[in-house]
Amino acid sequence: MSDFLSSLSSYVWGMPLLLSILFVNLYLLIKSRFTVFRFLPHSFTLLKKNNDDGGSGSLSHFQSFCNGMAATIGLGNIAGVAVAINQGGPGAIFWMWLAGLLGVNLKFFECALSLLYRKENQQGVFGGPMYVIKNACEKKYHFLAYFFAACGLIGTLSMFQVNQLTNFVHQQTNFDKIYIGLAICLLIFVVIRGGLKSLTRFSTLAVPLMSLIYIGMCIVIIVMKIDLIPGIFSQIFSEAFGVTALWGGASGIALKNIMIIGYKRATFSNEAGLGTEPMAHSDIKSEEPISEAYVAMLGPIFDTLVICTLSALVILVGINEQSELSNGIELMTMVISSILGNVGVLLLGLCIFLFSFSTMVGMANYNKKCWDFLFGEQKYNKLFIAYFILSLFIGSQTSLDDVVNLIDSAYGLMAIPNLFVTTLLAKKVIVGIKNYSYE
Repeated sequence: MSDFLSSLSSYVWGMPLLLSILFVNLYLLIKSRFTVFRFLPHSFTLLKKNNDDGGSGSLSHFQSFCNGMAATIGLGNIAGVAVAINQGGPGAIFWMWLAGLLGVNLKFFECALSLLYRKENQQGVFGGPMYVIKNACEKKYHFLAYFFAACGLIGTLSMFQVNQLTNFVHQQTNFDKIYIGLAICLLIFVVIRGGLKSLTRFSTLAVPLMSLIYIGMCIVIIVMKIDLIPGIFSQIFSEAFGVTALWGGASGIALKNIMIIGYKRATFSNEAGLGTEPMAHSDIKSEEPISEAYVAMLGPIFDTLVICTLSALVILVGINEQSELSNGIELMTMVISSILGNVGVLLLGLCIFLFSFSTMVGMANYNKKCWDFLFGEQKYNKLFIAYFILSLFIGSQTSLDDVVNLIDSAYGLMAIPNLFVTTLLAKKVIVGIKNYSYE
């Protein structure tokens, strides 16, 4: 099974998918004439505004942003960066940056389409690529909606987060992983059984708190090691483009592999191109899709260009080049402990708990939307909760490599229908941009 998952991940994330993501990103940038980047300050303004214009949803701009960030900002920003550096070297970070920067525009289009074609009925508001395909595309393409939702039932499981949280707690306390996994499952059960309101209350509190703690800790470490930072940036760029990357160097890592590793980890982190975060933004209480798209585009900026960059710098200032640790959390813990000691490990532990727990809660929302599309809105809720909680326990006991390969494979497959429909309907978003008022 491990060999199969490894082969599947490598096959799905081959050059065809990578080139498709690059092509779609560049196509949307040209079509929009870089409008999204030119009006970036408007995105921050919207977070403070009351967006209640009589829409069918239930969330404000800020609440929807926190809901999206709860799932997006997670252990992919800590352990995922460590995995990227471990697998692809410092050069992989450059490709994470590029994927994050291009993902800003892609996230804008994804979210706008999700709002344009969301479904509203007595059970609530439902959105995402599956509804876009079902409501906007010809019937011959509808199978892609079910394909996306089926892959989403796997890709939006929180097996990576629970795996890394379990490993961290086990590493620090030596408790049995079975009991740690069961305790985490119980906590998640308590939160998700409360539905969207419970998820929103948790994310609105957790996202700002965990972000401030983690950013503050990283900045302290970077300031302490400020003399190393210029050399680290030089190393990132040289290994992304230099002879070492082109020919594989001592590590045998070719440029193509570094690009793929960087893109996979960035995609795992900020989810641009996957169609997941638009599912959270679809709950916005507004009928104006472009305004919420401007809020959604802040995700890759904050997630990849800020949080992941800070994680990468912290790891690279403290990493032992001879270390053979492959577990992302172990690697980050080693670095933090060597620089800040036990206090740093305690702060990291708090961040890991909040990051992983918030992502598990946010992913439960995404997974439920895929479940609702396949089996009927608000049907078999108890069975869904049992399915999601069981997957958490399995993830807590499974090897990191198997979990990463499984989720990566599902993510890559989810990207295929989402990129297709985003490209197909891009003109609808362009019309919306032209008619949008920036007042």
